[in-house]
Amino acid sequence: GPEEPGMEAEAQELPLGCGGEGGSPAAGRSPEGEERRDPPQASVSNGGVAEGGQELVELKVIWNKNKYDVRFSLDSTGAELKQKIHSLTGLPPAMQKVMFKGLLPEDKTLREIKVTNGAKIMVVGSTINDVLAVNTPKEAAQQEVKAEENKKEPLCRQKQHRKVLDKGKPDDVMPSVKGVQERLPTVPLSGMYNKSGGKVRLTFKLEQDQLWIGTKERTEKLPMGSIKNVVSEPIEGHEDYHMMAFQLGPTEASYYWVYWVPTQYVDAIKDTVLGKWQYF
Repeated sequence: GPEEPGMEAEAQELPLGCGGEGGSPAAGRSPEGEERRDPPQASVSNGGVAEGGQELVELKVIWNKNKYDVRFSLDSTGAELKQKIHSLTGLPPAMQKVMFKGLLPEDKTLREIKVTNGAKIMVVGSTINDVLAVNTPKEAAQQEVKAEENKKEPLCRQKQHRKVLDKGKPDDVMPSVKGVQERLPTVPLSGMYNKSGGKVRLTFKLEQDQLWIGTKERTEKLPMGSIKNVVSEPIEGHEDYHMMAFQLGPTEASYYWVYWVPTQYVDAIKDTVLGKWQYF
């Protein structure tokens, strides 16, 4: 039937159920004058709680006079802590020595080794850049020493060798082949001088492990093991021949010098005498 007068006005005066001024507080709006508060979180004694609910500790990491404040999970391992330290310091885990009541074990958690809130973690180690910075001066020093050695007068210019070399190349010297390495010949190496300027020949008795040094006067039979070192240097102006010395004792006076050794046999002589045998 027809609506009764006044119903429309009464409907407008009814309280709204979705957030009107007369609505219920449960409808998502706090009563006027009352402040909304978040529910309290559970308190943790060791530094708080991470997003995943893990218990945290506050750590003070000390490395190279630097201090870092870190919040870290008690259930993380020493290896994971090293990764964290790496992100802070740039120090690779393999180069870290982490100390907490002794060396920190990588396979145990911080909880297992009883790390507490505010604990100090000492870190010892050098970054790769630090290592390179230390080694570079050493390498530079070695290069300087090498440069000084290169500045020294060549052996063939020294007076004690010059008096032999000034005699010139022996008439019966064996032919040389420059730029080639050959095995030792089956015959003795001959046509060379010793430091006295006398003729000398070298015979390698491999089956007896001996080097025979023969002169006009006598033949010395040296066990290979008694020769401590072999040094050689090309003869200036005649680089296809070398001067060579066999070290028979601890002092320079014990070097036995041989001059005009064909260059193709130099490496074979060294390897044979020093026991490398790569040519045989």
